Amino acid sequence: MQRARGKPRRPPAIMKTLSVVIPAYNEARFVATLLERVKAVDLSPLGFGTELIVVDDGSTDGTAEIVEAIPAVRLLRLPAHGGKGRAVRAGIAAASGELLIIQDADLEYDPRDFVPMIQAWLDHRATVIYGSRYLRGGRHPNQSLAAYAGGRSLSLVCRLFTGTYLSDTVTALKLFPREEIAALPLQTSGFEIDLEITARLIARGRTIAEVPIRYYPRSRAEGKKVGARDWVKAIATLYRFRAG
Repeated sequence: MQRARGKPRRPPAIMKTLSVVIPAYNEARFVATLLERVKAVDLSPLGFGTELIVVDDGSTDGTAEIVEAIPAVRLLRLPAHGGKGRAVRAGIAAASGELLIIQDADLEYDPRDFVPMIQAWLDHRATVIYGSRYLRGGRHPNQSLAAYAGGRSLSLVCRLFTGTYLSDTVTALKLFPREEIAALPLQTSGFEIDLEITARLIARGRTIAEVPIRYYPRSRAEGKKVGARDWVKAIATLYRFRAG
């Protein structure tokens, strides 16, 4: 009998591990809530437990101290602020799970979306799964026009430089086999890490599937850190690593 679509698989006898890598810089307002939400997601029906790794990127607002007080979370403290890319690379190096997902420390992305992303991977839709903010529609409420236009334009740039179209190249919710992401010789240190990862994966012939996810954009006043300069860096990064 064919298994019903969308139904979680029966968990195997031996659980696998999803490493959740959370780069954090001055996220004291949100990080505790985010970790509570991650812990609340039950992945056991899919055969997975979780390994939580927060990489504090030189925060000055007490982010590390908040994380340190939360049980069952591994905290890596970088000595100085070096950028999201540097924090992501440190988290990847420390992870031990079969799968790895990158989750921002704010509340823009919903950890409940780990479930459909892992399910898509279990269904062999692709080697890597991206959570897309745009598969369900256009610009989100509270998302600035500049942020929306910048993100969508990078999809066209990605198609131009790599031959692959993704509706959301800069999504901060990406799921990988850990060995695949660990094998990439990542170099960038800022937000452009997302584009470096995408370009290198495509250059290596890895397939990427997208699944729709929830998205709750925050404003610059609420701590949004990405700006116009990052858009320019993103284009340069796609071009730089288009051949791997």
